[in-house]
Amino acid sequence: MPLGDNLGDKNDSRYCGVETEFNDDVPHVLSYNINGGFDFVVAPLMEPGYRPSLVNTVSRASSVLPVAGSDLVLSPAQWSSHVVGKISSWIDLDSEDDVLREDSEIALKQELAWASHLSLQACLLPTPKGNSCANYARCVNQILQNLNNMQLWLRIPLVKSDDNDDDSVNGGTSDGMAVEPNDSWEIWNSFRESCEHHSQLSIALDVLSSLPSVNSLGRWFGEPVKAAIVHTDSFLTNARGYPCLSKRHQKLLSGFFFYSIQIVLSGKAVHKLPAGSSMSGSGQTDNYAQQAQRHEIRSYLDYIGYLYQKMEPLPEQERFELGYRDFLQSPLQPLMDNLEAQTYETFEKDSVKYIQYQRAVSKALVDRIPDENASTTTVVLMVVGAGRGPLVRASLQAAEETGRKLKVFAVEKNPNAIVTLHSLVKLEGWENLVTIISCDMRCWEAPEKADILVSELLGSFGDNELSPECLDGAQRFLKPDGISIPSSYTSFIQPVTTSKLYNDVKLHNDLLHFETAYVVKLHRLAKLSPSQSVFTFTHPNYSPNKSNQRYKKLRFEVPIETGSSIVHGFAGYFDAVLYKDVHLGIEPSTATPNMFSWFPIFFPLRSPVYVKAGSPLDFHIWRCCGNTKVWYEWCVTSPTASPIHNCNGRSYWVGL
Repeated sequence: MPLGDNLGDKNDSRYCGVETEFNDDVPHVLSYNINGGFDFVVAPLMEPGYRPSLVNTVSRASSVLPVAGSDLVLSPAQWSSHVVGKISSWIDLDSEDDVLREDSEIALKQELAWASHLSLQACLLPTPKGNSCANYARCVNQILQNLNNMQLWLRIPLVKSDDNDDDSVNGGTSDGMAVEPNDSWEIWNSFRESCEHHSQLSIALDVLSSLPSVNSLGRWFGEPVKAAIVHTDSFLTNARGYPCLSKRHQKLLSGFFFYSIQIVLSGKAVHKLPAGSSMSGSGQTDNYAQQAQRHEIRSYLDYIGYLYQKMEPLPEQERFELGYRDFLQSPLQPLMDNLEAQTYETFEKDSVKYIQYQRAVSKALVDRIPDENASTTTVVLMVVGAGRGPLVRASLQAAEETGRKLKVFAVEKNPNAIVTLHSLVKLEGWENLVTIISCDMRCWEAPEKADILVSELLGSFGDNELSPECLDGAQRFLKPDGISIPSSYTSFIQPVTTSKLYNDVKLHNDLLHFETAYVVKLHRLAKLSPSQSVFTFTHPNYSPNKSNQRYKKLRFEVPIETGSSIVHGFAGYFDAVLYKDVHLGIEPSTATPNMFSWFPIFFPLRSPVYVKAGSPLDFHIWRCCGNTKVWYEWCVTSPTASPIHNCNGRSYWVGL
C-alpha cells in the first residue's frame, strides 16, 4: 500500500519494502508483508546454508538448486512487482580462502541467473567485504554484460568518519582497488569504476543509527541510489513509547522521498509498544484485536508513511517540469532555425519573466522622460527578436503604467511569428503604436534611432544563444545615450555529480554527445562546490576593440568534510541585469522565483574525474568565435588532466 499520494507525481518512493529472512514458503512471506502494508519484499532467493562445493560431484549434474520456491508459486507479475532478490550475504569473492572464493563466484552467478529467470526488477548484492573488491567487481561486471533489464543494487553502508589523518587517507592495497577505510563512498566508487559506470549497477544505502556530515550525505544524491535500507534499531523512542527518527534522519528521508529513492525497512521490532494500542504516525489508534493481526514492524512503517505525508505537495511549477527532469535537450539554434508555435507558447506562459521586463521598461521610461515631458515626448523603443509579441505587450503596459508615450518597432526574422504579430496588433488596436519589421535585426536599417532596445535573446548560459553577437549588431539602432534591456548578463558554472546524466550521454556511445552542452532540468545531482562567475557581457558595448571571445580558468574547492567525490560534468547558469536593480536569472543563490523559461546547461566530461577530499579542481572554459559559428571548449587540468572537449567546435556549435 503506497505511503501516500500527496506529492502530485508518480514518485517511486511512495512504495516501501521490507527485508525478510529466508523462507521456502514464498507465497506466505509475500502475503504476510503485503497485507501488513508493505509494497514489496527484499527476500533471499537461495537457502543460506547452500555451498556449491558441498554438492556431491557425481550428483551435481542432477542436483536441484535449493531456491526459495519454484517460479510457479507466484505469478510473473508478483515476482516482477513485489519481489527484490537478496543475494546470499555469505558470498565473499575477495576471500583469501580459495574454496570460499570459488563457491562465492558460482553461487553469485547461479542466484542472479535464477533472479533473471524470474524476471525480477532488481537484486540486492551483499556489501563488499574488506577494502579490496576487485574480484567481486570483475564477476559482477561479467554478469552485467549479458544481463536483461534487471538492476543490481550494491549494498553500501552509509558511513564516513571525520578522521582524515594520513593513515586513514592513504591506506589501501596495491591492486588498484584500494579505498579509504573511513568512507564507504570510496568502496562504491572503486566498485563502479571497475564496472565501467554500468547503468544497471546502482546502490542500496544501509542507513544506520549515526549519520555522516550533511556535506558528505549530499554526495549520494548525485549517485544512482535506488533504495535506502533503514534498520529498526536506528529508530528512537518518542514520549509516548512509539518509534521515531532523529531530526537528521527525518531530513535525510525527506531527501530520499524527493529523489524517488525507495525505503526498505529491516530488522525486528525493538520497541515495546504501549499495551492495547498501536499508533500510526498519523495519530490513528487500533484496538488490541487489530494490533494482534498487525505486521510486527507496522509501527515503523506507519512512521515512514507519516514522514512521507508530511512533505509539502509539489508546487505547480515543479509539477509542470516533472517530465523534463534530467531529460537532455539540445540547445536552441535561434539564428539558424525558426521556433515553432509550441515553443513560443511555452515561453509566453512564463509570466514572471515578463513582469520583470515590464518593471525594467517602466524604470527606464521614468528615467528617460521626466514627468513634466511625459505628455509631449515620445520614446522610441525597439523590440529585437519580438517573437509573437510578449515583450511588445510588456513594453506597452509599462508605458501605460508610467504615463509615457511610446512608439514601438517590433523586429522579427521568423515569417511565421510575423503572421501572429500582425494579428495581435490588429486585435489589440496597436496599429498607431507598433510597427512590425519582418527582417533579421543584423540586416535591418532603422529609419530612426531608439531610446530603448529590448530583447530576450538569453540562453541558459547567458551568451549561449548568441545574445552578444545579436545585440552588438543591433547596437547601431541605439542613440548614443540609449538604454539596452538587458544591460548585462553573467554566466556561472559549478562541478556536479550526476550519474544519471553521465549514463544517458554514454548511451550514445560516441564522442559527439560527450562534447555537447545540454539544456536540462537538473534533478538527481550533487552540487560539489558553489558556482563561480564565468563570462560577463555588457550592452551597449562601445569598446573600440570589442571581442566576444572569452577564456576563464576557475579553481573549485570541494569542502574536505564532503569527502572524495566524482565529477561527471559542470552545471551552468546565468544572471542578467535588465535595468538597474531589476534582474532575472537561474543562478541557484539568486534565482528568480517561479520562472521556468530557462533550465540550466550541462557540460559533460568524457571521463568522470575523481577528486580526493581536500583537493582543488581546476576547470578551463573558452568561448570561441568563427565566421559562421560560436562554440565552447572546456577541460579539467587538476587533479587530473582531461582532453579539451569540442576542439574547433567539431561536435557542438551555434550557427551565426
